Amino acid sequence: MKRQPFIAGNWKMNKTGQQAVETATQLARLCSDIKDIEVMIAPANLSLALVAQAIQGTTVKLGAQNLYFEQQGAFTGEVSADMVKAAGAEYILVGHSERRQYFGETDEAVNRKIAAALGVGLKPVLCIGETLAQRKQENTYLILDKQVSDGLKGFGLEELSNLVLAYEPVWAIGTGQTAGIEQVEAVHQHLRSLLESLFSKDLADRTRIVYGGSVKPENVKKIMAIEDVDGALVGGASLDADKFINIIKYNG
Repeated sequence: MKRQPFIAGNWKMNKTGQQAVETATQLARLCSDIKDIEVMIAPANLSLALVAQAIQGTTVKLGAQNLYFEQQGAFTGEVSADMVKAAGAEYILVGHSERRQYFGETDEAVNRKIAAALGVGLKPVLCIGETLAQRKQENTYLILDKQVSDGLKGFGLEELSNLVLAYEPVWAIGTGQTAGIEQVEAVHQHLRSLLESLFSKDLADRTRIVYGGSVKPENVKKIMAIEDVDGALVGGASLDADKFINIIKYNG
């Protein structure tokens, strides 16, 4: 089954509202002739509404980096799925390793966030990945299986029809290191088989599984050539529109 490539930029805690609008506007212009690749950017929450307005009517999609699983209430500093959706986001990153590492986000919290996102029609990008210590202990698949099965527990096939799975080995995020081609290939094959065993072959065939971890213009073509890689979740290299477009146009 042919899956549309999905290339997303996670801007993390970078760019003021004005800077985000400038970069998003430039990127949308550069992407105006792209039809066969879905492009998404995830600016900081404060910039969501501004960027949504800037890219309205273009091919670039908008995502948020985080939400809280409660609908409303006394949760100072948090934003709900409704707020994210109202700001113009279509996608939501859930379970990014930096959320897990720095903010203690658990698989249970990830599951509740996905439920909140699905409840308002947001499309979840579930981020999973092992640390260097876990890989050295040969626990990669054990960790990934738990993150996927616990994160997606209780959801049905229809609910997960727009799921994107993002494999990001923690030791390769922002370090300049990338997993070897054989490593990426083996993990992505495993993840597709896992989705089939947990849900169905149809869901496994349709779900886009993307790679993240120091993706750059120099290595994106090799990564995208791997059969079960359907795109990339890009960090630092997505902050510059001219650099990011060279990743998006990896085949051009």
